[in-house]
Amino acid sequence: MIGATWNLLLALAWVVLTGDFSGLNLLAGLIFGYVTLALIQFQVDALHGYAQRLPRMLFFLGFFLKELVVANLRVAFDIITPPWHMRPGVIAMPLRATTEIEITFVANLISLTPGTLSLDVSDDRRVLYIHAMFLDDEKELRRSLEELERRALDLFR
Repeated sequence: MIGATWNLLLALAWVVLTGDFSGLNLLAGLIFGYVTLALIQFQVDALHGYAQRLPRMLFFLGFFLKELVVANLRVAFDIITPPWHMRPGVIAMPLRATTEIEITFVANLISLTPGTLSLDVSDDRRVLYIHAMFLDDEKELRRSLEELERRALDLFR
């Protein structure tokens, strides 16, 4: 969070110093600030690992968009075709997420994906209960949800 704040401050300083208050110039300032912080991250402890977050975030965004499209197509196919193929059910998924923010983020990502819905978190915050529209292959569903959780947690850790 400190790195993002510094990046924004450097971008704003760039905009003020150049005198061009356009969105494109702000984007250029963000890029120059990011490169600057990436170069000095090894000298400043608070910035350690900052440069690696953006590529991880972009890879996660690509992964999540792919999962979102696939889930949408599967739900749309099931709605359009006359014999419904869904086998709904509820599963309990053990969580690797530990903090409230991580658990909330993972639960919301699961709920955003069509065909799945986060129902509840256990009292000890170690299990997430999920309703799945397609519970044909429980192992595959668990594997895909655990992959989603792993990639989401990589953004925080």
